[in-house]
Formats: sequence, C-alpha cells, structure tokens
Amino acid sequence: MKILAVVGTRPEAVKFAPVIHAAARQPGIDMQVCVTGQHRALVDPVLKFFDIAVSHRLSVMRHNQDLAGLTTRVLEGVRGILLAERPDLMLVQGDTATCFASALAAFYERVPVGHVEAGLRTHELGAPFPEEGMRQMVSRLAAFHFAPTVANAAALEHEGIPAERIYLTGNTGIDAVLWARDRIRRTDPLASLEKKKRSQIQSAKRRVLITSHRRENFGEGIRNICEAVATLAARYPETAWVFPVHPNPEVGRCAQSHLGAIANVALLPPLEYPQFVALMDQSYFLISDSGGVQEEGSALQRPVLVTRSTSERTEAVLEGHALLVGTAHDSIVDAASRLLTSRGLYERMCSGACPFGDGAAANRILAILAREAGVTGKSLLAATA
Repeated sequence: MKILAVVGTRPEAVKFAPVIHAAARQPGIDMQVCVTGQHRALVDPVLKFFDIAVSHRLSVMRHNQDLAGLTTRVLEGVRGILLAERPDLMLVQGDTATCFASALAAFYERVPVGHVEAGLRTHELGAPFPEEGMRQMVSRLAAFHFAPTVANAAALEHEGIPAERIYLTGNTGIDAVLWARDRIRRTDPLASLEKKKRSQIQSAKRRVLITSHRRENFGEGIRNICEAVATLAARYPETAWVFPVHPNPEVGRCAQSHLGAIANVALLPPLEYPQFVALMDQSYFLISDSGGVQEEGSALQRPVLVTRSTSERTEAVLEGHALLVGTAHDSIVDAASRLLTSRGLYERMCSGACPFGDGAAANRILAILAREAGVTGKSLLAATA
C-alpha cells in the first residue's frame, strides 16, 4: 500500500514523525513524505531531528503570503504529486492550510484521505482562525478519522461521520514529545543558545516558558500578554520568563518594546523542536495560546495557562492540567501568581494521567490502515465506498 503523507508546518512534522517511523516498521506499507514548504525553515530541523527522508518538496512559501494564495499553491502542487504517484491513501494532520488544501486535492483525484488528529472543535469558526474552519472542512472530505480522544470521536459522530470510520487512537504528538524528552535528557540541547541567555535561563530559581502566535491574539491580545509578563517579571525577579518569539513581525515588535529591557526576561529566536521540548521539560509552568503546548504540557506534567477564551483541547482544562485565562492582563497575572505561590494548586495541576494519549497512537493508526487495506484485500477507496 502506497501512502502519501503531506507536511507543511512544524507541528505537522512533529506529529507525523511517529506515524512515518511506524510505517517503516509495518510490512507492506510504502510511505512517501511530501513537504509543501509552508514553514520550510521550521520544518527542516524537525525532519533532521527525527531522521525523516523527504520524497517530494514543494516551494509554496511567499513573502507576506495570504491564505488564499497559499491554499491555491498547495492545492496545485499536491495535485501534481497525486497524478504522478497515484497513492492508495493520503494522510494529512491537524488543521493547517497544507492539511485542508491537500485533502481537497486528494478528494478531487478520488484518493482516500486519512485525517490524523481528527475531531478537535471549539465550534467557533473564528477561534482559532482559520484552523477551526480548516479542520471542519477536512472532516467532510476524509475517509478515515483518527481521533485523539473520546470527546473528539463524539464530536465527529455528532456531525454525522459514520461511527465505523472513526478510530480512537490518542494523539501522535504525545508519542513525539515523550520520545524527544527521553532523548534530549541524555544531551544538552540548550548548548547552542547565546551564552548570556543560556546563563540567564539556567541560573534562575524557576523558569516559565511563554509562547504566542495565534492570529486572533495579534494586536490588543499580544500587547496584554507582554504587559502581563512585564508585571510578573517585576513581581517575581528570581523567576526567568523565557519567551521564544514567533517570527511574525507584530509579535516581535511587541515583545521587544515591552520586554526587551527587562533583566529576567529572555527573548529568544524561534527554537528548534528539541530545544523547545527541553525548555518545556525544565519549566515550572507554561503560558501559551498553542494547542500543541496544551497537549505537551499535560504529557510532561507542566501546568499550562492558556491565553485564549476557548480551546479545542477541553480535556486538559477538565482534567485540571490547564486553565483558560484569556488575554486580559489581570487574569494572566493573577493565575500565574497563584501557581507561583500555591504549592497545592501547582501539584494538583501536575497530577493525573495525560488525557491525550499514552505514546502509542502512531502504532494504532498503522495497524488500522494495514487491517483496512491489507487484511480485507480491497482498495481503500472500495473499503470506504
């Protein structure tokens, strides 16, 4: 069985890595990897870290690109690969422009689509934007829905997806972060950081890791987040506030103007995946608007303050591993202060099993595909008819 896995962004590369390695161990599976180039500079180091070979490369990235142009270039580029290779199945991951446009290209060419990380929902099309719309549209196109959690599976079934096409697997991002954590603990992935920044981070009594990249937080939201970090840095001078700054110029300008001169705030360039996992693993807690960080923080037993008003990772909130704090200055400051001063709250947020998976999601996905295609002896398209 020939499978084409399409990767565009760093989270896709991270969460596809365990699937690609599982495919290599599965007899009868030929998995090819297409990299669209949506975030090429961020993706290539991940591919190197996980030792993933690329079969096809596109160059869809443009300066100041918009979603319409990006979607069009991915659609046309992936279609060309589908026509040349004629895979039995395409795998897409998540909710990016690469994921949606690739699924649409496969649908047009009547190639079945398997959706890894299916069923995440906020049910608000603008939060997060455009990801909520992307993943809902992919669900209408996919033949195989690999849902990380029971709630994700229930959301798909509620939307009319046949129950027999929904598979509860866990999230492959948990496979990846646990493997990476165990590997990097034997190395020093922070050695490449600027010496002054590294000393600033490692000499602090505690470290708090901050990320922000959601489009809906640009403007007032990111300003509030930066102002909250400035307040916290002044209030807790023995804590290092570590902020890898997203490459979007608006985020960079805001972070530099509000935080650049504060001694115990470390503004870093975008980090490679092993460095980021190392910092998560070494941090006391995390402040982030990232969906993946909510999952990874839960797996690493690090509390997450989520700078969003809603989340598609509701399991982290319900299990007590994460708090939705929004982007209001006082809300962020109050929640972070409670975590730094209340040992009981901190320990409660660290305790309990990760609700997103046990590190074996990729093996389950490959076993399902092998059973559906190999054991039945039917084409995947016939199996989904």
